[in-house]
Amino acid sequence: MDVVSSEKVFQGRAISLRVDQVRASNGTFQMEVLEHTGGVAVVPIDGDDNVWMVRQYRHAVRRELLEIPAGTVKIGEDPALCAARELQEEIGMKADKIDLVGEFFLAPGYSSELMRLYLATGLTPSSLPQDEDEEIVVEKIPFAQAVQMAIKGELHDAKSVAGLLLAAHLR
Repeated sequence: MDVVSSEKVFQGRAISLRVDQVRASNGTFQMEVLEHTGGVAVVPIDGDDNVWMVRQYRHAVRRELLEIPAGTVKIGEDPALCAARELQEEIGMKADKIDLVGEFFLAPGYSSELMRLYLATGLTPSSLPQDEDEEIVVEKIPFAQAVQMAIKGELHDAKSVAGLLLAAHLR
């Protein structure tokens, strides 16, 4: 496909919206693209084999979700440092070891967001202030139970399902 024209129609705090006119072999089409700087998600597992998760309200779906800690990578920020920061902001912990275990596009049909997935171990208390728009409740769940929740469809957040299943596979 060839991009004929491109126009940014919205610039927000975390995203922008671009409208492209693209030419393909069967015609010219308009495509909307949600531009995103990328994100990180972390599966934090403590010494007792609990995964630390967060319960928070997600306005886009108008409900509370149980998720692994995650956040948006700032422009120019190292994703691994972002992952470490998010652990401190969301669960009040730092990790002795944070390993990149995978990456994937969340919705490549309309979004550029690349999610990098980390496994964090060696957790010790160390907190940073939460983001202003977050009201988070931290929950520790036995890792095996969290994996079963993902398998049974009890978690409705894609990055959490992917993260837990990938971590289970790697362990």
